[in-house]
Amino acid sequence: MKKDKGTYHHGNLAESLLNAVDDIATQFGLEAVTLRACAKKVGVSPSSAFRHYSDKRDLLTAFATRALLQLSAVLSLANADAQKQGQDALLAVGLAYIRFALDKPGFFRAMWGEETIYSEDARYLDAAETLSKNLKGGFADSIKDTDPDSLSPEELLAWSSVHGLANLFVDGPVGKGQTQEQKLNLAREMINTLRPAFRH
Repeated sequence: MKKDKGTYHHGNLAESLLNAVDDIATQFGLEAVTLRACAKKVGVSPSSAFRHYSDKRDLLTAFATRALLQLSAVLSLANADAQKQGQDALLAVGLAYIRFALDKPGFFRAMWGEETIYSEDARYLDAAETLSKNLKGGFADSIKDTDPDSLSPEELLAWSSVHGLANLFVDGPVGKGQTQEQKLNLAREMINTLRPAFRH
């Protein structure tokens, strides 16, 4: 049997296609993503791609699932590192959230894009629940938490603040022409301004 050209022979095609989504979405936006374009980027035939994902929405659902899980892992790692080094966990988690959006705008845009994914997909829902539990657990355990099953006002303030600023950086007017480090410095100032609102 003739093998497809490209990178398929040395990697997992399903994962390689998700990497292609990331590349295309980062450069051209999620609207430019198609199964055919991803197959071409990976170096396989469209029919090979369709054996893994039934359509574009299925592909983007898997991509959004990966994004949710990666963000949750990034936040947990940021908190663990901060705790180990005796640093400010809230600042570390907040900056990690914003850095994730800046580094991976395609992931950031896809996570809750229900109009472009199968939002009732079981794996997507599990990933969304994983991130939700992390955020409800004291914003990735960086602030005091009294109820791990719901978002407290403090958790909601922390999440909405960093998510909103990240969105303004990625798709809005804030930080235009600035370096990533300048944007992160602005985020640092915002998080420090919020600090009096959090319980200790």
